[in-house]
Amino acid sequence: SKNILNDILSIKFNTLATPKSLNTFNGLMITINNKLSKFDEVFIAEMGAYVRGEINGLCDLVNPKYGIITSIGTAHLETFGSEENILHGKMELIEHLPHDGVGVLNCDDPKQVSYKLKNNCKIIWIGIDNPKADVRASNIRTEGTKTLFDVEFSGDKKKYQFETKLLGRHNIYNILSALALGYEFKIPIKDLCLAVRRVKPIEHRLEIKKIGNFYQIDDAYNSNPVGAKGALEVLGSIDGFRVVVTPGMIELGDKEYELNKEFGRQISKIANADLVILIGKKQTKPILDGLEEVGFSKSKI
Repeated sequence: SKNILNDILSIKFNTLATPKSLNTFNGLMITINNKLSKFDEVFIAEMGAYVRGEINGLCDLVNPKYGIITSIGTAHLETFGSEENILHGKMELIEHLPHDGVGVLNCDDPKQVSYKLKNNCKIIWIGIDNPKADVRASNIRTEGTKTLFDVEFSGDKKKYQFETKLLGRHNIYNILSALALGYEFKIPIKDLCLAVRRVKPIEHRLEIKKIGNFYQIDDAYNSNPVGAKGALEVLGSIDGFRVVVTPGMIELGDKEYELNKEFGRQISKIANADLVILIGKKQTKPILDGLEEVGFSKSKI
């Protein structure tokens, strides 16, 4: 999301985004001290958190005027302690914005929609399924190794076609978030279309690589239940012999077994995999249980 936002806003502004995964207090300090200059017009700060209150602390350092929440998942459930803590912890970003600030939220995420926000700043809702979204994508389709989709902006009756090298429904949400701010910053639509076409795939995050006569979809950086399902949806949308290679997911607390078991079921149902390679017999046992539950052939594991 951070990299996509940087690629899109940089078509008009001098931008600086926190590099790699420098999303902690020290990481943000290092970036501000060593990278931020008087020529930068927009500073894009990724904020990571393992417990409630952590994002509040980062906001005290950065004082953001704009904030984006993509989705509320179960990443770092083990350290947060509960899904409710994750929701409140993430929403600290939006509640820390000034009254003239702008928050971008996902109206396809029931957790965000039902949350009672303690801030009266402007909110822009993005979405795919919900027709009430201020910035909405529709007619999403994959052609070869690129994704095409239409976008409507609230107050504008036209539909605009966008094209990206990125794959996966979750990346459409990430692009919509960036478009919401780009539109708010009055970047012309034609420039936004060009910027989306230029967005670079992020290393190890649904990155497509051609190796010999087959394609590798590299999503090896990290994973959580939402991202893993998104990767399987991408694999399932592409024709050919489909292979899933995975060690499973970690840091999911007492839900780790069930969520990995569901991942196993999804490998069969969503990706329609022809072969599954499980890395680590003990840690992938839940995935194996999920595959067996839906009748996936043992000879293909």
